[in-house]
Amino acid sequence: MTSSPQQPQEQPSTYFVQDRSNEAELTRLHIQDQMLTKAMGGVLPEQPDPSRFSRILDVGCGTGDWLIEAAQTYPHLSLLIGVDASRNLLAYARDQAEAQGVSERVEFQVMDALRRLDFPRHYFDLVNHRAAGSWLRTWDWPKLLSEYQRICKPGGVIRVTESDAMTYSSSVASKRLFELLVEAFHQAGHLFTAKSDGMVSELAHLLQQHGVQQVQTREYVTEYRMGTEQGQHFAEDMKLGFRTALPFIRKWRGLPEDYEELYQRMLSDLQQPDLVITWRMLTAWGTNTSV
Repeated sequence: MTSSPQQPQEQPSTYFVQDRSNEAELTRLHIQDQMLTKAMGGVLPEQPDPSRFSRILDVGCGTGDWLIEAAQTYPHLSLLIGVDASRNLLAYARDQAEAQGVSERVEFQVMDALRRLDFPRHYFDLVNHRAAGSWLRTWDWPKLLSEYQRICKPGGVIRVTESDAMTYSSSVASKRLFELLVEAFHQAGHLFTAKSDGMVSELAHLLQQHGVQQVQTREYVTEYRMGTEQGQHFAEDMKLGFRTALPFIRKWRGLPEDYEELYQRMLSDLQQPDLVITWRMLTAWGTNTSV
C-alpha cells in the first residue's frame, strides 16, 4: 500500500490568523478582496496611465482576486505575479486563475516578503500591496519598502492600500468588538498608535521617509447598507472575521467575558436593514527613484 504524499506544512507567520488552512478565513479573504476593489472603483483607479505597466507584483496576494481582476481589466499586462507566505491560499489562487482563463499571464509563488522578495533588481513596473497591516508590524516597514525599491524599476510605482482598523455604525456591539481588535493589533505591533487609523495615518509619511518620491494619496469612504447585496457581503466578512480573529484577540488583548454575547448581538444588528456601516480606506503611491 502506498501512502498519499503529505501536504507541505505552513510555516509560522506574522499574519493575524495563524491557522491558514482555515476555510472560513479563506472565504473571508475572497469576499474582502472583491469588496476592496469594488469600494475603490476598480483595480488601479488612481493611476492615470496603467498602459505603461507591463510587469506587476502583488505582495501578500492572498486569494489572488486583485491580480486576477487586473489581468482581466488590462490585457496588455505581460506578467502578473502574486506572492504570499500561505501555500493554502495560493493553491486556491491558482485554481481561480485557471478558471478565469488568465493563468498564462498570472502566476503565484510562495514567498515570505518579510525575509526577501526573490526577484531581480528593477524587475517590476508596479509593486502593490493591500491590507498588509494584517501581517506587517511597524518595525517591518523599512526593510519591506527597501525591497520594494530594489525590485521596482526606476520611475516605476510603489502602491500601498490600508483601511481603518474599525468601521463606524450605530451598532454598539460591533463598535466594542472593533475596539478589542484595535487594541490587539496595537499590542501585537501592527498599528503605530492605538487608534483606528493607526496604520492609515502613517502611509504617506512612511513612503516619503523611506525614499519614495512624488507621494500622493486617495481616500475612499464606503457606506454599506445591510439590506443590499454589498451590505450582506460586508456582514459575512464581519461574521467570519470575528471568529477567525478570536485567538489573536485572546493572545494580545485578552477576551472579555461577554465576547460571545457581543458577537451574537453584532450578528443580530447586521440583520437590520436600516443599519449603515462606514468603512474608510487610503491608497498611497509614489515613484521609485532608486538606481
